[in-house]
Amino acid sequence: MKYKHLFEPIQLGRQYFKNRIFASPQDFPGLTPDRFLTKDGTAFYERKAMGGFASVCVGDFMVDSRAGHSHPFQMRGDDVKGKVSLTLTANAITRHGAVASVELNHAGVNANLMAEREGFIYGFTDGVRPDGVPIRAMDEAWIEHLIKCFATGAAFAKQCGFNMVTIHGGHGWLFSQFMSLRDNKRTDRWGGSFENRMRFPLAAIDAIRRAVGPGFPIEIRISGAEYLGDEGYDLDYGVAIAKALDGKVDLIHVSAGHHEIDAASMVTHPSMFMPDGVNVHLAAEIKKHVVTPVATVGALTDPEQMEEIIASGQADIVQLGRQTLADPDLPLKARTGREDEIAKCLRCYNCFSYSTMGGVFYCAVNPVIGNELECMYEAPVRRQKTVLIAGGGIGGMQAALTASERGHKVILWEKSDRLGGVLRCEKNIPFKKHLEEYLELQARLLSRAPVEVRLNTAVTPELASSLRPDVIIAALGSRPVKPPIPGIDRENVYGAEDVYNKPELAGKKAVILGGGLVGLELGVYLAQTGRHVTVIEMLPRTCASEDDKETSERFSAFGGMVVGDPLVHGISIREYLKAHPELNMKIMTSTKALEITEKGIVVEDCSGARTIEADTIIYAVGQKPLRDEAQALSHCAPEFYALGDCVTPRNIFSATQAAWTVARDIGRV
Repeated sequence: MKYKHLFEPIQLGRQYFKNRIFASPQDFPGLTPDRFLTKDGTAFYERKAMGGFASVCVGDFMVDSRAGHSHPFQMRGDDVKGKVSLTLTANAITRHGAVASVELNHAGVNANLMAEREGFIYGFTDGVRPDGVPIRAMDEAWIEHLIKCFATGAAFAKQCGFNMVTIHGGHGWLFSQFMSLRDNKRTDRWGGSFENRMRFPLAAIDAIRRAVGPGFPIEIRISGAEYLGDEGYDLDYGVAIAKALDGKVDLIHVSAGHHEIDAASMVTHPSMFMPDGVNVHLAAEIKKHVVTPVATVGALTDPEQMEEIIASGQADIVQLGRQTLADPDLPLKARTGREDEIAKCLRCYNCFSYSTMGGVFYCAVNPVIGNELECMYEAPVRRQKTVLIAGGGIGGMQAALTASERGHKVILWEKSDRLGGVLRCEKNIPFKKHLEEYLELQARLLSRAPVEVRLNTAVTPELASSLRPDVIIAALGSRPVKPPIPGIDRENVYGAEDVYNKPELAGKKAVILGGGLVGLELGVYLAQTGRHVTVIEMLPRTCASEDDKETSERFSAFGGMVVGDPLVHGISIREYLKAHPELNMKIMTSTKALEITEKGIVVEDCSGARTIEADTIIYAVGQKPLRDEAQALSHCAPEFYALGDCVTPRNIFSATQAAWTVARDIGRV
């Protein structure tokens, strides 16, 4: 076996785990109105167990419905009416040979639902939260109540068939608030000294142990470091926390960061600007000081790296979060020698953006996510057909793979000399390496599938008609929009795609027209190479702008936004630029480009017109769909579908989801 350490069993307490790959806690936002798991939620977790994970953790099991919830999309973990859904979910996980765990959690001072309902929250001392919510100091009775909530929640989970409980002791939730120098300002026996700050976590763990009995594994997730600057704790303090927990729990799960602070949250959920396994060093250091097994988490996608982490003793277990969405079959593929078929997480935050705004996890590269239950009971194809796909980009490749899996005869024609479409232009961008790997993966899977692929072949109506296909899928893409600005045809003006392909076209001073993702990411890349970059955007903000009152209210109400807006990735770009002030990149909003001259570009903002000196101007103002070209093929087959950018230019997820859905519809009638 190639990954012998990764697939070596481990025992925690009296519980046996078949390998060292765990699915870390993830919530399922699509709950019932009473905040219980739906059948879709059960399928969400079962899909991971089917893929070979040794443990699957159900996240955000809030142990106190009155004062424990930070937002509406968290489970009620203290209501017996949730017993049936929890039992079904635990059974769905365990029947595939995985250990079912549930994450015990409480929001503490971030109990926003209590604030809305009752007008106050409980905290460490009397006061007022920054947003004006009154804080009442917890008395002894309330603290004892919280301890009992965790114990009762653990016992309830065990009764429902879960084999382990995971305490959320990191990321700024209740446990970490008690342990925090920043949050816990009490001077009684629940605060002040380190021993007193650890009193609540240890008391709650003792209560949980009494509730679940000996041998039942208790995992605790902590932040090895909070990354809050001078306010938060560092790794040395994280080591001290772990040492205090040593022997009291069965697994110390070392994460990082804080969920309430954007910069720290980008460490908790590493962005594409960070290296793979960026937080492993925290677990590795903590493991030197404890006997209890240690798990690591964060930006892990490669079985080779995971094997090295276990083999070198940096951690005993690896835990995967977003990667379980990108490819829930990772353990099975790694074990059976198919690691080159693993779809790796792009770290694009599509999943978080959709769950934040729409309440559903959707993965950019895995269309099954969000549709797990539907896929488990998929209707078979009634009629196999010949399908011609025009275009080998993101949508075309996914449509070909899905149609082929469904038993259709598939022909894919691509006008260029390689598959992958316009996104191949980003192959040289270091922080987009997983995107290039994904495009290579899709092309590799096509080479192994019974799909006839023809490169350097443009699909014309005449050529399409000559094949007499049953179905034509047009996935022709789009072309960049060239803005009608005087001087746009000068020799030093390029489209973003041109510069992505040939970065040497950009001089030392570059102005990018357009503050969408294409322009911002290109700006970051050029700034990383030492260039001075200015991004010009006509709108009042970009997705990387600091939130003003209006946009904050818009986000909190989950209204007024286009589903799919890159909310979280925009935050990652902003925080990356703030963390790297050495990069010469400036973003100008509410600014209009008037004219491109030999000196640079003339722009106008609230202070009037002025010239920004630049030797290169790059436009990234949008894409024009190739609708006419797609429509020209509509009469060449009985069935015709257009998808992706040739309909409306959007993003990878939109193209993948449409392609997958259209291909599954073929042969239904």
